[in-house]
Amino acid sequence: MIPFHRLLIATAIVFCAGFALWAFGRYLAFKSLGMLALTLAFALFATALAYYLRHLKRFLGR
Repeated sequence: MIPFHRLLIATAIVFCAGFALWAFGRYLAFKSLGMLALTLAFALFATALAYYLRHLKRFLGR
């Protein structure tokens, strides 16, 4: 079960990072503060998920 959980978290990291890059491109094109907020939020999500994945054993108590 743990390997599948790792795969799901890794997929979420890739999605969040990709979405942050897409939103940043939209921000550069249209100068929308909403896109900047999305960029920052999803970059933060990707960072938090990467931290979680890196320290998964500690979170699971192993």
